[in-house]
Amino acid sequence: MRDDVVAARRVVVKVGSSSLTTAEGGIDDARVVALVDALAERRAAGAEVVLVSSGAIAAGLAPLGLARRPRDLATQQAAASVGQGLLVHRYTEALARHGLTVGQVLLTATDVVRRTHYRNAQRTLYRLLAMGALPVVNENDTVATDEIRFGDNDRLAALVAHLVDADLLVLLSDVDALYDGDPRRPGTRALDEVRGPEDLEGVQVGRAGRSGVGTGGMATKVEAASIATAAGVPVVLTSADRAGAALTGAPVGTYFHARGRRSSTRLLWLAHATSAQGRLHLDAGAVAAVVGRRTSLLPAGVTGVDGDFVAGDPVDLLDENGHAVARGLVNYDSAELPGLLGRSTRELARELGPSYEREVVHRDDLALLGTR
Repeated sequence: MRDDVVAARRVVVKVGSSSLTTAEGGIDDARVVALVDALAERRAAGAEVVLVSSGAIAAGLAPLGLARRPRDLATQQAAASVGQGLLVHRYTEALARHGLTVGQVLLTATDVVRRTHYRNAQRTLYRLLAMGALPVVNENDTVATDEIRFGDNDRLAALVAHLVDADLLVLLSDVDALYDGDPRRPGTRALDEVRGPEDLEGVQVGRAGRSGVGTGGMATKVEAASIATAAGVPVVLTSADRAGAALTGAPVGTYFHARGRRSSTRLLWLAHATSAQGRLHLDAGAVAAVVGRRTSLLPAGVTGVDGDFVAGDPVDLLDENGHAVARGLVNYDSAELPGLLGRSTRELARELGPSYEREVVHRDDLALLGTR
């Protein structure tokens, strides 16, 4: 048995669309019930459980008469609007058989990156767990745009695991483990354990799934496992039909050992859940200050500005070679910055007023990207 899995008191479980729906896009009741039974068993053993569930868009396909997942954002949002209610209703019915209450939590990246917002999501999840409910988390596909979406629920699950201070993340898909190649080909080998990036050298992971209703693949799951383990959360990757065995600590699937320590939750989200709306080019002194001494970024260290953004947007900070070394929430609009570059805050305050004696990016709103 895997001791860390058995000992986990708070568990985040992620399930993908292909593990919940039929090939036609409808919800597969038998699969939902089997998953819920596994979650309820772990709850009965004394653990708190958070479920990150895909499937809203897929569940909305059949009711809207759609033969396949739409490509345009507006139709995806419409399908999610129909499917999310159906999905949560099925979870509510299935969990009620075990005396468990569902709490729906829909998130976008903006909800948890902005300093004034992210604690609201954390407080809600903590309160639901304290009251004995089982939170079901999904990206808010009905309003998420390309600029503010996570991209896949594997990454969302890794970040939620850190947000709720989980002891374990379980990623469920239609593949029973991580293989060193295409599992459909002879000679490929399943990996029982991954202790670090060196164990993944030479491993080929693809994005294709069987059903065509999801957005992820094995590559996104490996990325999610890397995010979680680097933040101190171990991960089990296996198929949905082995969820019960995985949650009891049986040696199924692939076990990713935790290899880092927990860091600021909001900065983890900033680094991994946002898309940069612009780029700031830094001189060597500013790079040394921001990366080496973890200081705020001042106008004097910025040499160039790319993109169209407003104050509060995430931007990438680039070194002299054009490599992104950090991401932060900028305090100025892109139109304001060119006239401030290379100048001290004291000089700017004297010439333009005290409101300009502020950082371009404050250190509390800045995440380093060296470990991505």
